[in-house]
Amino acid sequence: MSVSMLSERLTLANRIAREAGEIIRTYFQTDRFELEKKADQSPLTIADRETEQFLRREIEREFPEDTILGEEFAEKQGNPDVRWILDPIDGTKSFISGVPLFGTMIGVEILGVPTIGSVYFPGLDEGIYACSGQGAWHFRGEASPTRATVSDRDELAEAVVVTTEVETFAKRNSIEIWQQLTEATYFARTWGDVYGYLLVATGRVDVMIDPVLNIWDAAAVQPIIEEAGGRFTDWAGVARIDAGEAIGCNAALHEQVLQITRPRAGQFNGD
Repeated sequence: MSVSMLSERLTLANRIAREAGEIIRTYFQTDRFELEKKADQSPLTIADRETEQFLRREIEREFPEDTILGEEFAEKQGNPDVRWILDPIDGTKSFISGVPLFGTMIGVEILGVPTIGSVYFPGLDEGIYACSGQGAWHFRGEASPTRATVSDRDELAEAVVVTTEVETFAKRNSIEIWQQLTEATYFARTWGDVYGYLLVATGRVDVMIDPVLNIWDAAAVQPIIEEAGGRFTDWAGVARIDAGEAIGCNAALHEQVLQITRPRAGQFNGD
């Protein structure tokens, strides 16, 4: 794909991520929505649906030939070489609790490679985006974006590790992984979902780990972390978005984290 075609898609991703935020803010910290529960008991709201429908409409208007995969609706088939991967509200539990640590995630795969990532946090008016070979860029409000870089910390004992929910480690019979990480690092927090990866990409924390996640939770993150100078891999160290698990961290700490996670890589629910 040409540079101009990539640029057009990155521009669209950044625009609609912000515009989606306007939809979400009309519901955030209000009583204007009813909470539903999916089959896995994760929460779902009208804001999730409306946001994804908006994103799909805008993408189809600009690039009708592209494939679109989203969390809430069926995949729209198109050109298999270009696939948009959407998570309208990553961190819905934060959203329904009135906590602003949730984000709209837009990723674009080119020939199966995560190439573009754009994430916007409506409750914070903050965002980050990246395109392979062009760096990662962080912004707040209307201020000009600045280059995002991971931390340069190289000792795990001095690192800060974050995750989304500690209980999820237990669900996949890997609670010892979290225990080992917390013992090996300076301190740990549950500033998770996509916000944890933002913290890694901007150097505010050093490691974000997910024991369970979906492809739409990962597609936008991989290019952002990599373009910020970090590593985004599964627990075995393979750079991929479809493993159902993930590590995002700076390059200096990556192997140290893998020494802890490798024994349980890919082992869901004891399988």
